[in-house]
Amino acid sequence: MADISSQSIVIAAEPARVSEVICDFARYPEWVEAMREAEVVEEYEDGYASQVRFVLDAGVLTDEYVLVYEYADDLSRVQWHLAAPSRTQKSQRGSYDITPNGDGTSTVVYTLEVELSVAMLGMFRRKAEKMIMDTALKSLKRRVENMGSPQ
Repeated sequence: MADISSQSIVIAAEPARVSEVICDFARYPEWVEAMREAEVVEEYEDGYASQVRFVLDAGVLTDEYVLVYEYADDLSRVQWHLAAPSRTQKSQRGSYDITPNGDGTSTVVYTLEVELSVAMLGMFRRKAEKMIMDTALKSLKRRVENMGSPQ
């Protein structure tokens, strides 16, 4: 059974900058520690990725999977789901919701629902989810804030 988890973070950047980093999948291995490969395998007509293949190596957890992406017109929401079960995941659904705070910062809410193929005790799964989400949000914040202003 999949549990839904959600966390948020404030990033010192406008929503457009945040969504730019989120949507630049090919560069994920540069700033997502466990990400070994990220390849856009299919795009929509507007050039945004519709399917992305990821190779993850987090030591005890390795996986290769494809996510299918959908976007709000203004990129305030980026959501995805697992295209097909992988070696370790039966399903995955997630989203980033990006809201301007009116002061040059944005609040990003990361929601994730994963059903694993392997059994894991509830308390260990929740701890792993929290660590994954904390790391993802802090890495996103660091990447966005260290990019500098647009050209």
